[in-house]
Amino acid sequence: MQDFDIRPVAERFRFEGKFASASEVRSGHINRTYRLTFSDPDGEYILQRINNHVFRQPEVVMDNILKVTEHLRRKLVEMGASPERRVLEFVRALDGRPLFIDESGGSWRAYRYVGNARAYDRVEKPEHFQEAGRAFGEFQRLLADFPASELGETIPNFHHTPSRFDAFARAAHEDKAGRAKGVRGEIRFFLDRRHAAHEIVGRDLPLRVTHNDTKISNVLFDDASEKAICVIDLDTVMPGSSLYDFGDAIRYGATTAAEDEIDASKMGLSMELFSRFAAGFVPEADGFLTRREMELLPLGAKVITFENGMRFLMDYLEGDTYYKTAYPEHNLARARTQIALLKDIERRFAEMEEVVRRLIKP
Repeated sequence: MQDFDIRPVAERFRFEGKFASASEVRSGHINRTYRLTFSDPDGEYILQRINNHVFRQPEVVMDNILKVTEHLRRKLVEMGASPERRVLEFVRALDGRPLFIDESGGSWRAYRYVGNARAYDRVEKPEHFQEAGRAFGEFQRLLADFPASELGETIPNFHHTPSRFDAFARAAHEDKAGRAKGVRGEIRFFLDRRHAAHEIVGRDLPLRVTHNDTKISNVLFDDASEKAICVIDLDTVMPGSSLYDFGDAIRYGATTAAEDEIDASKMGLSMELFSRFAAGFVPEADGFLTRREMELLPLGAKVITFENGMRFLMDYLEGDTYYKTAYPEHNLARARTQIALLKDIERRFAEMEEVVRRLIKP
């Protein structure tokens, strides 16, 4: 990849100081991200090009983010807390808009870099996962009085499991890549659980402001205290069910193996990590989530694992057109880890429910 001169783009934003340097941040998978350094006064910023193929309406993405961050900032001030380092602070373009559109139609945005903090790609300590649970719970609690209907849907039907199931069933039937013959057992596993597609969407649950990508990597931790300070990556903030947010954090973080593990027999649910995340999340949620929602939180882990497993297998059946893959069976390996995880969740579901039940105030 040729070096890209970021300075002409940086000059279109209201940064303070003189441009000193820039480096590309390659940890993300969706957007193209740069870390900028300025002097006189010293400062650091993040400059990011939004992936227009994933987010077809960048203006809606930014409108959602600005509404949510402004609300979070206002709530923290009302509580007597400083929003500095706890809420992303966006920098506007020279024309006052939240986005700069370049000559090729690319959409750029900028925000202040949160210093003396880091994100973890995976759970390194159980206490980190409990902190992540607290951070995501607090995020939803502070947004509980924000009308979810005011947010746009940045990715239509993102967590609408019945739609995901219908798309999967079509892909299995059409067999575009000619791979279905070798994965009949995996296809049957999901088809036999079609009822799971309606276990959240089919219930009359409140519409909440949800994050929709609750990986631990989307929480910043203070370097010194190792406490969670800020929830980041807000591109998928939109109306949804809290059950999906809780469940996706469990699906990705409370496991005994990585999502990409080739040996699916290593994959299972870590009850220690499940209990840790619940211990952080539930006390924050108690008071704004209904009792029924809280009791159903483990269902979120079950349904989102079902959904993601289908999506991985569907992509494999369609010839690997959506997810990045490192080898031909990569999506199949991912689907198989989700199958193994879902089986373990089904086996331990009553235990998961009991953990959450004990955390709910009488």
